Amino acid sequence: MDIYSILRQFADSWMLLALFLFFVGVVLWVFRPGARKTYEDTANIPLRNEDRPARDVKTDTSEPAFAGKDL
Repeated sequence: MDIYSILRQFADSWMLLALFLFFVGVVLWVFRPGARKTYEDTANIPLRNEDRPARDVKTDTSEPAFAGKDL
């Protein structure tokens, strides 16, 4: 048996299974219960001001970010 056939059999069986399990693991890691805050913070990076971090909408009750400012 040549090396190509051996690698092809390996890729079609065990490597496929290994990559599928890796994919399932990544999906479970991303959607775990404690990950929401991390991903919300990362999602707000483009909205941050250069001088200060983006305000937390849940706890900040001050005026809106663009109140009274010329755009």
